[in-house]
Amino acid sequence: MRQAVLEVTERIVQRSREHRTRYLENMEEAMVEGPFRHRLPASNLAHSIAVCLGGERERMHDGHSPHIAIVTSYNDLLSAHHTYENYPAILKKAVAAAGGVAQVAAGVPAMCDGVTQGEPGMDLSLMSRDVIAMATVIGLSHNVFDGALLLGICDKILPGLLMGALQFGHLPMILVPGGPMRTGLSNKEKAHARELFAEGKIGPEEMLAVECQSYCGAGTCTFYGTANSNQLIAELLGLHLPGASFVNPDDPLREALTIAAATRVTGMTHLGGTYTPIGQVVSEKSVVNAIVGLLATGGSTNQTMHLVAVARAAGIRINWDDFSDLSRVVPLLARIYPNGPGDINTFQDAGGLAALVTELLEGGFLHRDVQTVAGADLEAYARRPVLDKGALAWKAEPEHSADLSVIASVQKPFSTSGGLKVLSGNLGRAVIKVSALADGADTVVEAPAVVFHTQEELIRAFQEGRLDRSFIAVVRFQGPQATGMPELHKLITPLAVVMDHGHQVAMVTDGRLSGASGKVPAAIHVTPEALCGGMLAKVQDGDLIRLDVGSGRLDLLLDETEIKAREYADPGVKKVRYGTGRQIFAPLRSNMLSPEEGASSLFTYVYEKCQVNFPFQEE
Repeated sequence: MRQAVLEVTERIVQRSREHRTRYLENMEEAMVEGPFRHRLPASNLAHSIAVCLGGERERMHDGHSPHIAIVTSYNDLLSAHHTYENYPAILKKAVAAAGGVAQVAAGVPAMCDGVTQGEPGMDLSLMSRDVIAMATVIGLSHNVFDGALLLGICDKILPGLLMGALQFGHLPMILVPGGPMRTGLSNKEKAHARELFAEGKIGPEEMLAVECQSYCGAGTCTFYGTANSNQLIAELLGLHLPGASFVNPDDPLREALTIAAATRVTGMTHLGGTYTPIGQVVSEKSVVNAIVGLLATGGSTNQTMHLVAVARAAGIRINWDDFSDLSRVVPLLARIYPNGPGDINTFQDAGGLAALVTELLEGGFLHRDVQTVAGADLEAYARRPVLDKGALAWKAEPEHSADLSVIASVQKPFSTSGGLKVLSGNLGRAVIKVSALADGADTVVEAPAVVFHTQEELIRAFQEGRLDRSFIAVVRFQGPQATGMPELHKLITPLAVVMDHGHQVAMVTDGRLSGASGKVPAAIHVTPEALCGGMLAKVQDGDLIRLDVGSGRLDLLLDETEIKAREYADPGVKKVRYGTGRQIFAPLRSNMLSPEEGASSLFTYVYEKCQVNFPFQEE
């Protein structure tokens, strides 16, 4: 193991000791002898048995058959979650064949950032993660289950499922993915078309045709954004079966893996011989493995919040210093759009996660000795699932990358450092995705600020020709407590157009960008956010800002005396807290922690204080 990885791991262990100990004690106290359902009075249990027939009913009465919950994010609006339509029937049949009974315990919402991008609904996106966590808890709170299968993929869904599921850390659980859609139009062509549309060179109908060629079927989007970063992290946490992440929905291997997940979790309960609770799978070491995988692939910046919140749900405390210190030593081994020309299917064809894990293990960047749903050794994830004469098997093929332009060797990485960097300065702390910056992009940008309070203001300024110059866009009052921290994906296209005109351009915001981060240097997730006293609220048009990736600095170039004398700008957020149901989310929004703490409203008090006091009004 690399010394730097060991040092960060030990630091996390020490920082988390009190919270993690309390978490594990709570999980141990939740355990019982025999099936959980038999702890219920007859009148209670009868409600759970009422719809069971034949053999299912007999098993629910016996004292040894596992009862497995299915928590699903199925809807047929979204391509990624449409894949789950028939999963419950497949899973129930597989669990029954393994000697158990499975029931759908809960459905959780699954909204799409792609649909809501730049629209009012995007203000609810991050908060939906907390709703998903609570819905998961409600489904499992019937306390009749001995294990669970979690069906979720995309941006907020998978983290939300885990945040809720880890409140039942004494139960074994497996995440069941649906896989990415087949490759359509390349992401590079799509991005170029978006720039042409922004410049008025193609019309809406032509743009829609391009988009429909890109998003062309069932499955997750194929670019390496948050959804596919979620899948990589799930596998490196040990919560997927090995190699399950990136098998396409229509591949026969997909159904074989789904059946195998159901079979496996049925044998992992405390009623069998391989008890493997999720609270032990998600450990300090597995969380470090997930961070390493994220950095080695230039994954989504959203994970600097999601992984923090998931770890926090298991009593583990990580912060941006951990990401930054690991990023200094973890090499960049993958080129997937937006930090390369190929998509996630190209990555899979090059060897996928098996090839990546092989390289990282050989390089000493991953902890081998971690508990996973496949056993007590990460080595299982260096093998790839295949159908061998119709039967599921795992093989070391290819042993290393089949395409070194997509997955590099640890000896010859694309970069000797990872894809994310932390910036600090008098404007606060922020993260930047350096792996996706355009070739030749400035890593030091010093330019006058142009301040915006909404993304619509920036788009309007671009359309009116007021941004054809060098500048740093400050898009503020977009943080968790201001508006719910919407993703600002649509701003990348106009800023990229200005940059292509030869100007120095960057963005600084307390909002999010996720997998859209790239090409344009963007310091995002700035904390403290402007609404909570962050210095972004004091920036004025024309102020010089310096963003320096190399030195990790983000500074407002003003005298400290002048900065202190300035008034904070009026946020003017009341008007964007209403409409599209946003008003009902006030209790969640007003309690959200900072991005570096996970940007959740759920863990302000969990395992720290004995009472929860959510205010139900906002000023």
